[in-house]
This record gives sequence, C-alpha cells and structure tokens, in this order.
Amino acid sequence: MERRTIHQRNELMIEIKNLYKNYGNVKAVQGIDFSIKGGEIVGFLGSNGAGKSTTLKILSGYLNPTSGQVSIDGLNINNHSHEIKKIIGYLPESNPLYYEMMVYDLLKFTANIRGINSHDFKDSLDKVVERCGLKGVLHKNIGSCSKGYKQRVGLACAMIHDPKILILDEPVTGLDPNQIVEIRELIKNLGKEKLVLMSSHILQEIEATVDRIIIIDKGRIVADGSTKKLIKKNKGNINLYLEITGAKKEELKKIETTFENVKIENIKKVKKGYSLNISYDEKNDPRTDLFNHIVKSKWGLLEMTPQSENLEDIFRKLTNTNN
Repeated sequence: MERRTIHQRNELMIEIKNLYKNYGNVKAVQGIDFSIKGGEIVGFLGSNGAGKSTTLKILSGYLNPTSGQVSIDGLNINNHSHEIKKIIGYLPESNPLYYEMMVYDLLKFTANIRGINSHDFKDSLDKVVERCGLKGVLHKNIGSCSKGYKQRVGLACAMIHDPKILILDEPVTGLDPNQIVEIRELIKNLGKEKLVLMSSHILQEIEATVDRIIIIDKGRIVADGSTKKLIKKNKGNINLYLEITGAKKEELKKIETTFENVKIENIKKVKKGYSLNISYDEKNDPRTDLFNHIVKSKWGLLEMTPQSENLEDIFRKLTNTNN
C-alpha cells in the first residue's frame, strides 16, 4: 500500500482568506476562511444554496470571487488561473460526458485539451485506467456503461493530467449502494497520493470516506474538524429511547416532574405499551433512578437504549434544517 509522504501531508495546498462571492444582491459566500494540506480527504457539506458549489467552482477556476484571497499550491487564483488549472482535477455534479463516444476516445480528447502530447498520452492513460478500474470498458461507448462506470470515466477525465488536487462535487449522486462503495474505495485510494475535496448530500458517505469535514451554511463556515471532534464540540443532551409496558400515557408524562433536568419527548403507542425519548444532561444521568422508578411503579421495561449523535444530527443542528 502506498503511503502519503510527510512532505505531502504537511504541504499547504489550498488557502482561502475572507472569500466573498455575490450574485447581484445575493451573497452566496460571506467571508469564509479555511486551509487544506496535501494528503487530506476533506468533505465539504452544506444545504442547497449554502454556498458549497459556488466555493468549489471558485477553487476550480470556473468562477471569479467578488473579493478575498484564494491560493492553490502557493499560487494566487486571480493571477495564475492557467497554472492552477493544471494542478486541479474537477468533477462537477453534472458529470459532463459524451455518451456517443468510446471511453478511450473521450480520455484522448480530454488529454488533448489538457495539452498532453501523444508521446505522454499512453503513460497517462495507463495510470488512470488502472486507478479507476476502466480496463474492461475502455473500448465501450460511454452511453452503454453503468452509472458507476460513467462516474469512473468522469474521475479519469479529471485525473488524466495527474493533478495534485481533486475537487469532486457530489461524486456518488444517483449511484446504487454497491456503486457507492466502489467509488468510496476509489476516492480513499486516490487520497493516498492527492488532496481530495469532495461534497455530498449523503452524509453517511462523507462520514465513511473523509478525514475532515467543513460545513458551510448561508455562505459562512459553521464547523471544521473530524467527525469525532465535531460531535464532541457540538454535543448537547444525551438521548435515551425507552419502551415501557403497564404504564398510562399520563403517568409517563409525569416522569418529567419526578426527575430534575429530564425532558420527555415523542410518547407513542407501540405494540406492547409505549415508547418515549428522554433527554438529559450527561452530568445528571438518571438511568439508575429511572430504572428503580419503573420497578417501583410495577411497569415493565422492554428497552432502554442510549442514542448517540451522528454527523446528520450535527449537520441539522448547525444548518438549522428544521427552521
């Protein structure tokens, strides 16, 4: 297995300072700052309209910022856009493929656009075919390939010039579960040798693939760190799921007044009684007293399960999805 070198891991590859992007009166990106080092796989998350795709397009050189500084591998994006495009491979959300072309022909066409001469093309082709697993479809029409292979072709086009940075906008959209796993493993392997910045609305996929997560909301960065760190930093009350038999709904509601710092939610009728959620501060764990109360009341306890927060909970909390 190839290992990321210390140089790759420590080298600052992307640096954004006070970035703004306006569309008329609409402020799509509002003064964001972040930096990414070589060897990182970073997930960039945000709701629709949060500024996620706008930021990725600015990084890729497809949009100009309104103001702020963007540096790619030490080069300012305003002054060195041509050189930066040689460093970056970009796969947009709408994978731009020509379905009537063979995979080989599209890769050769893309290589020509990238300025790769005929002498170097074979070596570049061999590398992306091996990395993206395209040997079996190289001489097939793209239109006849599965969605998973079409996405692999898009990745190969983004990589044909061997960029240091890969920017992937929703790379697993529309894929079935097996195809998602295949693309995930491919991205993780690419991350051993390149910086990968990817967005996805499939939060479980981001959690399973990346080293670090940046969340943008309403044009501003609201979180930056590993999943574990984000959960720890944004941890609120602990949630407990219970199923109880032999109790009346009114009696279950009174638990809230019996125990301090406990909140009862979602009391629902189930097959053998009631289910409910109890939230409490981790400093005031009521589980022992709650169990004793259930026994004393001569109720039956079918289930008592702590429910830990995941990335989706954190994302919803930070982006005000329910508002």
